[in-house]
Amino acid sequence: MTDTGSVKRLTLVAMIFAVAMMFIDQTIVALAVPDLERELSLSETGAQWIVNGYLLALAALFALGGKLADVLGHRRTVLAGVIGFATFSALCGATPTSGIGEAWIIFFRVLQGASAALLFPAALAIVISAFPIGERGRALAVFFGITGALTAVGPLAGGYLTEWTWRAIFWINIPVAIIAVVLTLRANPAEERNPTRIDVRGGVLVSLGMALAVLGLQQAGTWGWTDAKTWLCIAGGLVVLAIFAVTQLREDDPLIDLRIFAGRAFTADNVVLFLMSAVFIPLFFFASVYAQVSLGESASEAGLFLLVFFGGFATAAQWGGRILDARGARPAVVLGCAVSAVGFYLWANALPDRDFSTQWYWLALAGAGMGLVLGPASTDAVSRAPDRSYGEVTGVTQTVRNFGSSLGLAIMGSIFLTQNVSRVEDTLTSKGLPVEQADKIAHAMTASGGGNAGAFTEKAGPAAKAIYEAVQLDVAESTRTIVLIMAGIMAVSFVAALLLLPGGKLADTVGGGDV
Repeated sequence: MTDTGSVKRLTLVAMIFAVAMMFIDQTIVALAVPDLERELSLSETGAQWIVNGYLLALAALFALGGKLADVLGHRRTVLAGVIGFATFSALCGATPTSGIGEAWIIFFRVLQGASAALLFPAALAIVISAFPIGERGRALAVFFGITGALTAVGPLAGGYLTEWTWRAIFWINIPVAIIAVVLTLRANPAEERNPTRIDVRGGVLVSLGMALAVLGLQQAGTWGWTDAKTWLCIAGGLVVLAIFAVTQLREDDPLIDLRIFAGRAFTADNVVLFLMSAVFIPLFFFASVYAQVSLGESASEAGLFLLVFFGGFATAAQWGGRILDARGARPAVVLGCAVSAVGFYLWANALPDRDFSTQWYWLALAGAGMGLVLGPASTDAVSRAPDRSYGEVTGVTQTVRNFGSSLGLAIMGSIFLTQNVSRVEDTLTSKGLPVEQADKIAHAMTASGGGNAGAFTEKAGPAAKAIYEAVQLDVAESTRTIVLIMAGIMAVSFVAALLLLPGGKLADTVGGGDV
């Protein structure tokens, strides 16, 4: 007789391995960009698109990937996504050093992102289906706690693997994929399918709309906010998404049943997830810049810096899951938003001291608040899926989260760059340096997560190293401004959760009309 509890645990572990690659790949590649530039002779645009191509495909295709998972079957889709992701990772690692190298790696990075967009909604749907509502909170707390922490593994792993070869950051996905396939086959989760017609027009519209809007946000830092291309992409994407929404409401069998947003709880969950994501992913970039520039840490040590945040995150995620099972999402989400806002505020005020020993606990507190929010809000939203269309609804929530993170990074990145350039120029021109040279140094300190700053000072010689020390405080002050904005976003999220999220356990509310 099969032990049901063991099967559920095996299923959970299998799905964590299945999605591990995509979370690590969100951050692991950024640290290898200097090596990629050197060996593949990348253009500046090419280096950027090795990172952005993956994220753009992920954001654009989540909604379609979720629907396909429901139609084709969750287990089948997970296996296809894992095998596809591993195959395209291997091809990225096999990038030739000839003239086609740049186009090659960008192309297969995009296909990696497409595979991840297919994989994640199906994997999360399997976990949700495997656990009854009363146990779902703790199961999803483990799932989100571990996968969230894997985002911090990227910088750590990337720092060490690139010391061997940058190709290893892609090859590492292959053994992980093999383990995921073996565990998935052993767990053999039920193959739930909802064979309906796929709205091709809707799939094209939502993918095009998300791609354009996210492209505009991603490129805002390169093109500039005053460039017509930036606003044409953002506005064009929003217009296409509006057309998508109108057509979906008229469809008998839509790609996404937008009527689910009529439910107060589902809408509130997505508002919170949108706001939280505007902070969660951008945090990696800004914390990395601060650690490498203001604290003078190496790329690998910057990864350890981020582990403090995820230590708080993973620990509190377990509490959030228990609260969700016992009392519903509202207490955990409201408390988490408040804790995170306070943590970011206190951490921001400690940043100018540039002493990590006096600030790590505030960073961990901010992470703990995020941990209380992510699992309960995501689980509550997906559990309200109509007709068990978990893949479809996961696609919706992940699209919301990706759009939030793209918007947050674009806006805060622009503010950070503007403040940084202004502060560094003031400092350096007061020391007699030309404005153009000061501008170059400021940009070097914010490119590629801060990793280029050290390289710049090494090339520029001892004089630049002295200048580098003089402007570390400027970077810390610019980071403080961004972290205060993060605190404000989480405060808004707290108000939204307090006012909009209904109380009660999922088992009492789902299917009971309050969806």
